[in-house]
Amino acid sequence: MSEKAGNSAVDSKSIRDTICNAGAGAAAGAIAATFVCPLDVIKTRLQVHGLPETRRGSVIITSLGNILKKEGVRGMYRGLSPTIIALLPNWAVYFSVYGKLKDLLQSSDGNLSIGANMVAAAGAGASTSIATNPLWTQGMRPDVVPYKSMLSAFSRIFREEGFRGLYSGVRARLSALLSQKSYE
Repeated sequence: MSEKAGNSAVDSKSIRDTICNAGAGAAAGAIAATFVCPLDVIKTRLQVHGLPETRRGSVIITSLGNILKKEGVRGMYRGLSPTIIALLPNWAVYFSVYGKLKDLLQSSDGNLSIGANMVAAAGAGASTSIATNPLWTQGMRPDVVPYKSMLSAFSRIFREEGFRGLYSGVRARLSALLSQKSYE
């Protein structure tokens, strides 16, 4: 087999692996978001409305019961669509970059040291923060008329603040990521 044909096979395997990692990450993110959405709904409502009146039992169980009684199952999944739209690229980027960095950092015997694994995780986290920051920026703007959609949010932020507006807060996200990784 010629070197060029060998490189082509390696490149197509690498692309296939990257696509598989992206798909697996996106699917995992969607499943996780769907699973915890009812808890996020409860958390958000507790932050906005405070504790519900409970006669006995858990605040979570009481909140679940109240939402189910007043809004049905649909109320437990309020806000899931925008969360999934934001998390799909988030986890796709993370798992793709993490897999690629692990491949680059493994030793000749195919093993990955703890330090190399940490570097791969930190690099994937930083890449994810940089790549997906515009998806999260729209929620960080206080005292602004609410957006009609994600597309209107992106276009309005870009029109009013330029490219830099889409990346407001990225330094804080990267700092939080680095401090979190140093404790793991």
